[in-house]
Amino acid sequence: MRTISKILAGAFIATATTFGASALELSDFVLSYRPYGIAATQKALNGEYYYQKSTDGSKIFRIAYKNEANETTIFNSEELKGCKITDWDGYEMSNDETKILLHTDTKMIYRYSYIADYYVYDVKSQRIAKLTDEGGEEIATLSPDNQKVAFVKNNNVYIKNLADGSITTVTTDGEKNKIINGVPDWVYQEEFGILNSLKWSPSSNTLAFIRFDESQVPMYSMTMYEGDCHPNKDYSLYPGSYDYKYPVAGEKNSVVSVMAYDLATSRLQKMNLPITDNDYVPHIDYGTQDDRLMVSTLNRTQNDLHIYAVNPATTQATEVYAEQSTSWIDSKSANDVMYYDTFFVMPSEKSGYMHLYQYAYDGKLIKQLTSGNENVTEFYGYDKARKQFFYQRTNGPLNRMVESVDAAGKVAALTDGDGTYSAKFNSNFKYYIRTFSSQRIPNQYAIYNVNGKKVRDLELNREFAEKYTAPTVPQREFITVESDGYKLNGYIIKPVDFDPNKKYPSLLFCEGGPQSPVSQFWSYRWNLRIMAENGYVVFAPNRRGLPGFGTEWNAQISGDYSGQCMKDYLSAADFMKEKPYIDGDHMGAVGASFGGYSVYWLAGNHQKRFACFLSHAGIFDLRAQYCETEELWFVNWDLGGAPWDKNNEVAMRSYREADPKNYVQNWDTPILVVTGENDFRISYSQTMQAFNAARMRGIPARMVLFPSECHWVTKPQNSILWQREYFRWLDQWLKK
Repeated sequence: MRTISKILAGAFIATATTFGASALELSDFVLSYRPYGIAATQKALNGEYYYQKSTDGSKIFRIAYKNEANETTIFNSEELKGCKITDWDGYEMSNDETKILLHTDTKMIYRYSYIADYYVYDVKSQRIAKLTDEGGEEIATLSPDNQKVAFVKNNNVYIKNLADGSITTVTTDGEKNKIINGVPDWVYQEEFGILNSLKWSPSSNTLAFIRFDESQVPMYSMTMYEGDCHPNKDYSLYPGSYDYKYPVAGEKNSVVSVMAYDLATSRLQKMNLPITDNDYVPHIDYGTQDDRLMVSTLNRTQNDLHIYAVNPATTQATEVYAEQSTSWIDSKSANDVMYYDTFFVMPSEKSGYMHLYQYAYDGKLIKQLTSGNENVTEFYGYDKARKQFFYQRTNGPLNRMVESVDAAGKVAALTDGDGTYSAKFNSNFKYYIRTFSSQRIPNQYAIYNVNGKKVRDLELNREFAEKYTAPTVPQREFITVESDGYKLNGYIIKPVDFDPNKKYPSLLFCEGGPQSPVSQFWSYRWNLRIMAENGYVVFAPNRRGLPGFGTEWNAQISGDYSGQCMKDYLSAADFMKEKPYIDGDHMGAVGASFGGYSVYWLAGNHQKRFACFLSHAGIFDLRAQYCETEELWFVNWDLGGAPWDKNNEVAMRSYREADPKNYVQNWDTPILVVTGENDFRISYSQTMQAFNAARMRGIPARMVLFPSECHWVTKPQNSILWQREYFRWLDQWLKK
């Protein structure tokens, strides 16, 4: 009999089971071992300083990279002249560092976008003034000449002149759920991570932006709750709803156009680009010239990329780059291009791995900057003085390192060793803030010079690290598994005080994505160390369909969800069962997103390999998924197409062989399912279907539903609850 109860942070739980206690909880880490970061930093123009927000949010400091003692307070909320603000959420320095654009009273719209009250602070006079009397602006952006601020309000674009306070109206056609100017719509935010399309020309004489016509996109009503990240008091007592345009699969996306406004002539023009109503414009940016607006376009299936140089004055576009793929083109190739005086640098997977390419503006390839069987994961920029390009790349699938390459092709490593390294360079590439983390160690921050020599530490989280890397931590072992003639690598995490003569319950960790690697990630919830602390041997394999092994390996999964990637998981399970220290009768499989899908598919095809399952936000019904998700391009490629396209053999094979619900008749194993009611990537209805199917099969099942969460569990109290449920379930079925 199913029972439903409401507990803690608004999570609804359906179950027919009872539980015991776990050994170590997430709350123990949050309350006792919490690691610290460094507050928001921005580099100064001269390269010798950086700006940092104080921990309490009341001040902004200017700090010398070389000497921490050289610190100046440039903003203090207690010493403001003019209006007063006591709490602010973010800031932007002007290029000449004489003004600060701050925002407060932030109200979230979607997962990323927000409305806020913006203020302009004059560093010299210490005076602060509100951007507009009413407040409630979006994506306010300072001009390069430091004299103007462009912003969006009520879907229209405006420009404020800071010298005289005048405001120019750029557009008038903006209308909620119809026309959006400047602010990317929901699809662009989710698929491309784009939050702002306002782009100033280098001279500040022209403002370019993207116009989104979503008038033909169907409406969707989303349930709203107060939340705790940016609380919305409108929903503190009762939930409400937010109506917005949301294109599920098969429905129309926004029709986009690129616009440019000339401040001298007050003329607004549409750029003449060869794009259709189904195309995306994921990125616009100026190069170093006013007459060169760079525009990236993608078709809806995201396998045909073009980059154009557009003259905003004449509206004419010239193609400078084109790339097609038999699979899909990573959004980095459209979004992460950097433009310089005589060339641009872009990442591309056309060699089989993600590498950097240097192109002239006439479209000719100058040089492939990086090569080899590793992926470039981040491009940091080009140092003109030293003629060096700086980037982050994989070092094996589990590690990330920072390197540079010069004009002669000489590569210099700035980091070494296992773990994930990233860098935040200063304006002249003389210094960088290095961040290091691993599966065992949370973020550590330090300043280094360009030669890789440490200047000083910022935050090492010593107390946390001492506890986390104590002799009692679980053991980690990197291994290789044979699967159909291929080598899978991954790693095993063993419990504290591991005894090879004992038998341990084990967990197969199924990665999400589906195209995301099993790396040295740090996570509070999917923390493999915490799993091992609770007495489990954890195995995390890099199956087919994960990046880091070339595009062929990565693309194998597309159109074949139930193929080699699932064989890899079954091979991994068999590999584990052969270990003398593994209790072969008490093995579980856990995962989220594609990992959750994997668990559902394994539930019907594991042939007694597993004793329990846990699926978080997984796909249970592929046909329903096609018509429920916003990611039409993704399901079209990864599933092969629509379920009604009977002549499409790839699609028909997906819905026939890869659909987990087709194997429910084989389900015989206890399963815990988790979902967020605001998940639009994989609807909560998928989880409810799986739960009901399990119960109708007479299988012990438990459902945890978070009304205020999306595809991830982000709120601290919900995360703690999530992990308690996680271990209670595993302990019940795997520690008998």
